[in-house]
Amino acid sequence: MPLPSDIPLKTIDGKTKTLRAFDGKALLIVNVASKCGFTPQYAGLEELHKRFHKRGFEVLAFPCDQFGHQEPGDEKEIANFCKLTYDVSFPMFAKTEVNGDNAHPLYKALKKEAPGLLGAAIKWNFTKFLVDRDHNVVRRYAPTDKPQSLALDIEALL
Repeated sequence: MPLPSDIPLKTIDGKTKTLRAFDGKALLIVNVASKCGFTPQYAGLEELHKRFHKRGFEVLAFPCDQFGHQEPGDEKEIANFCKLTYDVSFPMFAKTEVNGDNAHPLYKALKKEAPGLLGAAIKWNFTKFLVDRDHNVVRRYAPTDKPQSLALDIEALL
């Protein structure tokens, strides 16, 4: 079942979009943090984005502070960190809750479509969801899965 296209998304600079803005594109949706042991994965995410973007692929990053207070900054600080440290060019969104009563509707839908091995909850930052061009969730990846290891799966969707 595809993710709903009308899910509202707030960009890191405060604009409102919906998932419809990414119709026809394969997506890698990731909850990120700037003070996490997996933070260096930003480099691999940027590499994937640059490699596949012209073929209809987007990385969508959702900063999350629900795991060990690893995303303490505000949106401006997060955007500056990502640009200066990793030269991120993929879409970044406002801080987002991925678990609990206030979980964002996108993450509620992602977890429903691709529950993890130990249940639906997101266990840590840099959990990744691969979504096809029709917004069907294809696969969920653990935080330990390096972005480079996803390249063949992404290629198969393009």
